[in-house]
Amino acid sequence: QVQLVESGGGLVQAGGSLRLSCAASGRIFSNYAMGWFRQAPGKQRAFVASISRSGQPTYYTNSVKGRFTISRDNVKNTVYLQMNSLKPEDTAVYYCAASEGGSAYTFGPHDYDYWGQGTQVTVSS
Repeated sequence: QVQLVESGGGLVQAGGSLRLSCAASGRIFSNYAMGWFRQAPGKQRAFVASISRSGQPTYYTNSVKGRFTISRDNVKNTVYLQMNSLKPEDTAVYYCAASEGGSAYTFGPHDYDYWGQGTQVTVSS
């Protein structure tokens, strides 16, 4: 079992920044590819970014490229999502997820084995 706990969400104005953190415990963190997903009201959970076990490569959905950065610290057992130039359409609950058999190119929610509880990000216009 892997336990994931997200933090760092909140309310921010358009153009602002937030950094999400996801702390992992329970298994060897570096054995897992990690991903961030988001779910807006009335929509399905959608892929945002992913990162390999070592930290490279990374992958992003087109709508966040150049604005979001995913990174990880395998000593601190934490994955991060730095979000800059936030837009109202980024408003969603953000989830981190761990995939034991995945890679940086693992995009589907069903390919992830463990999930955090989510953290709300609200971007006001």
